[in-house]
Order: sequence, then C-alpha cells, then structure tokens
Amino acid sequence: MDPLSSLLSGIRAEGSVVSHAVLTVPWAVRFADSAPLTMISVLRGGGVLLLPDGTERAVGPGDTALVRGPGPFHLVDHPATLDSSHAAYEIACFTESTECGARELGGIRWGADSAEATALIVGAYRASGHRHERLLRALPPVLVVEEDADVCAWLETAAADAARLSAGSQALMDRLLDWALVCTLRSWFEKAGADAPSWYRGLADPVLAPALESFHDRPAEPWTVASLAARAGVSRALFAKRFTHLMGRPPLAYITECRMDEAEALLSDTDLGIAQIARSVGYADAFGFSAAFKRHKGRSPSTYRAAVAVAGTGSLVQVDGRRDTRKSRAPAMEGRPAAR
Repeated sequence: MDPLSSLLSGIRAEGSVVSHAVLTVPWAVRFADSAPLTMISVLRGGGVLLLPDGTERAVGPGDTALVRGPGPFHLVDHPATLDSSHAAYEIACFTESTECGARELGGIRWGADSAEATALIVGAYRASGHRHERLLRALPPVLVVEEDADVCAWLETAAADAARLSAGSQALMDRLLDWALVCTLRSWFEKAGADAPSWYRGLADPVLAPALESFHDRPAEPWTVASLAARAGVSRALFAKRFTHLMGRPPLAYITECRMDEAEALLSDTDLGIAQIARSVGYADAFGFSAAFKRHKGRSPSTYRAAVAVAGTGSLVQVDGRRDTRKSRAPAMEGRPAAR
C-alpha cells in the first residue's frame, strides 16, 4: 500500500447522507465541531474562510478547501458580515446531545436551488483511529484546490440525487466524499512542490520510487540500503546520497520512522500483542522493537498503549442535514444561530 493510501485509511466517510447547502447573502457559518479535517467544495458562488489565527482565504466556484482542525473557523460571504447584526449559523453535531434535523434553517437551505446563491458540499471528518495524524501533520492549516467546472456540475447533481433519498444514495455519498478527498489531496500534493511531504516527492522520483514502493508494500522485510538500491537499480552510494537529498534523512532513518509510526497506529487502533506488532513492522523480537519504540517515541509500547486507552479515541462522522440515530455514530450536521 502506498503511503497516501495508508494514511487515508484512518479517515473515511461512513454512513453519511449529505445534502448541499445553499446560502443567500448575507450569511456566515461557524464550524465548531473540532473536526481534525473539514472539506468544503464550492459549487457556485463563493465566500471567505476565516481561520483562528486570523488567516483569510477566499474560495470561489470550483474550489475545494481542506481545513485542518481542531480550532473553530468561519466561512462567510464577506468578513464584515461577522461584525454586522446578521445571524451566523453554526455547524456542530458531533455530540449525541445536539439536536440535528432536516428542516429550513433561516438563511441556510439544504438542497434548495437558487442560481444566485452560494452552493456548497461540506464534509467534516472525525478519525477512525490515529493513523490520520501523520496525514494532518503533512498539511497546512488550509489548502485550496481548483476543480474543473464539469466536475462541480457532476458533484452537485450527485448531491441532489442523494438528497432525494433514492436507492443507493447512502453508498453514493460515502464514496463520493472519499473520492473527492483523495482527488483534492493528490492535486494539492502535485502542485505543492517543495511543500509536499517528502514521501510524496520521493514517489515522484524515478530512482527512489521503485525502492519506496517496495518498502511500503512489504515494510516487515529486512530492508538494507543495499537491497533498496538494488530495487532502484543504482549503486548503494548513489542511492543513499539521492535519498538523503530528496527525503531529508538517510534511508534507514526513514524506514525506522515509518515503522515506528505504523507501530504507533497499531498500538492505538488494534488489540494486537507487542510481539505481533513487532513482527508486522520488521522486528524479530519484542525486546528489540520495544527498545527502538522507546528511543523514537519517548516511552515503551505498553506505556504508550495505556496512555491512549485513558485518553480514548474518536470515531468518524460525516456532515448531514439529518439526524443519525444509530448508536455507533454521532449526528452529523446542523445549522443554527451561533452565539455571538
């Protein structure tokens, strides 16, 4: 599995029924879910994202924005709207106590149609484990990718179809949002250049790519610089020099870092024993693995697992204009006047 696919496996749409939002000027929406990642696709119209650090980022037709949490942020028709007397609306339905319903919400109309209004599809994610944290560390606070107009038209049609609750609409929106997230990230990574994570830049390099793909496909194998260089088809010295230059660390340091990150996710999200985890990330015995984990993460595997158990983990939820009453998921989305 390539690194991006592995990281995305920890954040996924499940059980969503998403209607697109249509907003008429003046409007302001506050996102208060503390979600680790929020995706906003602007189908028509536009607005301005206002982040907690004061950053303002305009988004227009065809733009998809990914906003890294957990801080609350706003999307407004104009920054001055927040200082006016107009009511703001809040999206905050990640707790069971929140009353979410499919209804008209003042200036926010879910699934309505207006050629002059701003139309959005919004996905607020909670993680299914800890694997997503590596992905979030690779992202800026907000990134914006422009989509083709035909893609936006198709996306809006799909959202409208799902809003009618036709057969298969649940699966359609789950997969649609997963697809949109993957495409947005790939587009941004391709355009980010030096700002893209090192593992992504390495996969684009004709020399390093074969070695990286081999390692990520079989991370438990006893990889050495020589065996990786053989995969790349170059000398050991050339491979080590090129790898260090592009990836920012020597090959074996990268391998160890990936293995420790994977071990961290397995300790957090599975009930596998320490010895099983050790073998799955390329260590012959639990003792050697535990020593390496403590050296890189600052505490032993058992201590780390105990701390995670105390802290608890979140579950993924997707935005919606309706309440989800199944116990395994929290409600998803509500528009309501926000406290000013």
